[in-house]
Amino acid sequence: MAAVMDALNSTSSIVPASTIEATIEAVNTGFLGTIAESTSTFGIIVTLLAAAVVYDQLSYWRQKGELVGPAWKIPFIGPFLESVWPKFEKYHAKWMSGPLSCVSVFHKFVIIASTRDMARQIFNAPAYVKPCVVDVATKLLRPENWVFLDGKAHVEYRKGLNGLFTRQALAAYLPGQQEVYEEYFEAFHDVSEKARESQSGVGPDKGGVKFVYYLREIMCAVSCRTFVGHYMSHAQVKEVADDYYNITAALELVNFPIILPFTKTWYGKKASDKVLEMFASCAAKSRIRMKQPGAKAECIMDRWIVQMMESDRYLERIARGETVPAEEKPQHVLRQFTDFEISMTIFTFLFASQDATSSACSWLLQLTADRPEILQKVREEGKNIMGDRYGKYGAIKIDDVEKLVYTRAVIKETLRYRPPVIMVPYMVKKDYPVTPTYTAPKGSMLIPSTWLSLHDPEAYGTFGGPDEFAPERWTEGDAEDKGKNWLVFGTGPHYCLGQQYAVMNLMLMLHLLSANYDWHHHITPQSEEIRVFATIFPMDDLFLSFTKRDAAAA
Repeated sequence: MAAVMDALNSTSSIVPASTIEATIEAVNTGFLGTIAESTSTFGIIVTLLAAAVVYDQLSYWRQKGELVGPAWKIPFIGPFLESVWPKFEKYHAKWMSGPLSCVSVFHKFVIIASTRDMARQIFNAPAYVKPCVVDVATKLLRPENWVFLDGKAHVEYRKGLNGLFTRQALAAYLPGQQEVYEEYFEAFHDVSEKARESQSGVGPDKGGVKFVYYLREIMCAVSCRTFVGHYMSHAQVKEVADDYYNITAALELVNFPIILPFTKTWYGKKASDKVLEMFASCAAKSRIRMKQPGAKAECIMDRWIVQMMESDRYLERIARGETVPAEEKPQHVLRQFTDFEISMTIFTFLFASQDATSSACSWLLQLTADRPEILQKVREEGKNIMGDRYGKYGAIKIDDVEKLVYTRAVIKETLRYRPPVIMVPYMVKKDYPVTPTYTAPKGSMLIPSTWLSLHDPEAYGTFGGPDEFAPERWTEGDAEDKGKNWLVFGTGPHYCLGQQYAVMNLMLMLHLLSANYDWHHHITPQSEEIRVFATIFPMDDLFLSFTKRDAAAA
């Protein structure tokens, strides 16, 4: 328009009318055309966005069907922001809303199964579902990891791992676990002593500090000793424990689906790559050591290597045409696994044990500290079983552990009362008729919950009811007969391989700690509240202080 005014106001020459009209027309055409074009582009974007929002909502309604759930979905992201800081109370409200409920986060439609029977049905439906953890899990654990195998491939792979958790194998792991506990219990005491000396802690003696993170490290150390023996240094164990916090954060139920720099998933991917490399190095060391004459298996990795070596020798004899007596055939004839395949498998063992045992351990120490009469029974049983060996590290054998009936009851009640794993995600492989009137669509996520099953008043109504912590329900009541409700370790083809190991490990820890130490729990208003971080922990991170006791004199 400035050009038009210049032409009209010019005094240096006479401009023909036709030139002025042409100039105005050209300017108007360009200016208005630009506006029209911009408006058209903006309109198209708005229209496409509105169409996407409508499609997202209609897709949600179509998949939701009769399920309990929000009537409307926040466009695209759903309750993602709410899920960044998950609250147990909201999960519980969802479970209580009905046997099946739903949400939709980003592109994923999520169906939550709350009741015992619904959860068991899903656990036992391999034709329709497979474990999926979360979307980013395949990137961290690797898509070829055995936990993502399905059908016959999963069954065959799993058979080869069963020998790593036999009674004989568990007995072989006990000495190493006791070494770790002795070292770390002393460290716990030192932490409390420093707090007392500086008066920087809480509680009557000013020695109470947050112990959840120390418990994560001790459980990681015990797991690493059990899984990879001495092939990993103390500094590396500390590094793995720290890295695993990032891995856990990346594997929370709801996370941003794309790995972007400096996000939880990005840090988790970097940590998982490092841990996998460490475990592969351990496998190479084990392979060399176990070929030496007289070498004895001290950890899961060693036993796995030995089984492969035995399988090789057996297959070589068969290839030579020998008739091998049945008693000389290995219980499991394994193929050769690469160092990285071994690493991926050990990684999943640590993934399964690290957070779950850290959670269980945290609640166990809180519950027993707050109920001294229960802790006293644990000590009395331990002293009666062990006699002069009571409290001595390295002295407890698997026969002793199996006799600790009340101690086992305390562990099982802890796992029931505060189950570490409250939900287990599955991916629907094909349309799954979950009920006669509702079919879970292919590609959706189906998540059975364990909480209501383990807090079922019909199964655990005695001894004060399901919300009361009562180990006696396992020794004097009928809790052992409620196998259908005992979903702590899942059920079906993907049940936890290491469930006996997990229970025995916690029994060993409680027995040795209670024999050699007293601990005080500083109760806060948040002590009984539940924080969800993959598993569950006390909201206040558990303030504990430790003092030594003389097991022999007690």
